Amino acid sequence: MGEGVDDRVAYINLFAFANSAAPARAVVGAGATGVVVDWERRGKRCRQAGVDTQINADTHDDLAAVRAAQAGVVLCRVNRWSQRTPAEIDLAVSLGADEVLLPMVRRPEEVDGALDAVAGRCGLGILVETTDAVRRVDALVERPLSRVYVGLNDLMIDRGGGPLFLALVDGTVDRVAAASRGAAIPFGVAGLTVPEAGRPVPCRLVVGALARLEASFTFLRRSFWADTTGRDLAVEVPRILASVGQAARRAPARVDADHAALAAAVDLLSEDQAV
Repeated sequence: MGEGVDDRVAYINLFAFANSAAPARAVVGAGATGVVVDWERRGKRCRQAGVDTQINADTHDDLAAVRAAQAGVVLCRVNRWSQRTPAEIDLAVSLGADEVLLPMVRRPEEVDGALDAVAGRCGLGILVETTDAVRRVDALVERPLSRVYVGLNDLMIDRGGGPLFLALVDGTVDRVAAASRGAAIPFGVAGLTVPEAGRPVPCRLVVGALARLEASFTFLRRSFWADTTGRDLAVEVPRILASVGQAARRAPARVDADHAALAAAVDLLSEDQAV
């Protein structure tokens, strides 16, 4: 993030999920900081059964191709911690990953094992998407992490259901953001698409939440690619960046009003699920 109040979150790092050269090159050329190649799938189909999520099928060759295609930061999401994780990390590093993302973290010992496997060769970020990780976040951010991201989908599942965006308004994400900020670790949550889109919560309200939380990065959500079909990414990515900059410059009263609007939208989702 920039220095000074006026520059706060005026620029946010955007990462797009991409598994081939052309879209990776295009989105980074348009202003995204980098791309994510997603290897996470072990146990995911069972865990997310009945939930509107996307399970990617990115390969080792995809990581190599994306790395060769563009100069942006390449993140590789591996599977959750297991005895196979060190070998996955070794492979990701050998194929050019700048950072590895460890999902479904529950215990600090898992992070320690991943850091041992990384051995300083690349960054290690974690996904806080379990109630255990939220509870232990103060211990987790004591580790030398490259970033901390709250995964709303899996956190919702781990909490036993409820609206997807509930953690953004009930203090859960605020707690993780504060812990990350206190440890000077880049923090992110949720995902963005073009400002006028976004379902079931308007993207503008998510943008407002990111600015309020002083998030320094986020992902371009899966709908981003559909929402920008036939459009010029060199126009659309800067529009997203500009929307976060505008949200960061809101007056305090507007920040409060937008947060209240987000809470009201989450309440409506709660009522719909209760019917």
